[in-house]
Amino acid sequence: MNNGSQSVDEKHSRPAGVDDTTVEALGELSKALETIHRVRGHLYSAHQLVGGADLTLDRVVKLLRDAGHDEVADRVERELLGRNVLPGRWTFQIVEEFDDGYYAAFQEIERDAREKLAGGRRHIFEAEMKERRRTHGMPGHEATP
Repeated sequence: MNNGSQSVDEKHSRPAGVDDTTVEALGELSKALETIHRVRGHLYSAHQLVGGADLTLDRVVKLLRDAGHDEVADRVERELLGRNVLPGRWTFQIVEEFDDGYYAAFQEIERDAREKLAGGRRHIFEAEMKERRRTHGMPGHEATP
């Protein structure tokens, strides 16, 4: 990559004076943020899975009682049904804390870095990579839609 690298369009082109190392750093920061987006999705999956499992316990308790296993049903109901997954927290609380804390800070810092260093432009690194790797004039290799 060099400072004269071409992009697929103006929206993703590097502003004048932005060097290769800055473009690479912003690309890595964007990649890290994308990973955190995935983490958030996994947290929401865990939230829904734990909630579904907890609701299934209602049926488990009923079936155990129907089968005459009141002692086991009592234990499931008393110790497991509605239990916190972390001290004082159900999964909705974990998701909210993550969203309002780490996730929000990560997004804000990434956005601030882009604003200060590249005029707010996103995916400059990837746009330049696309321009380098595509075959001009070949169907399926167009720069933009």
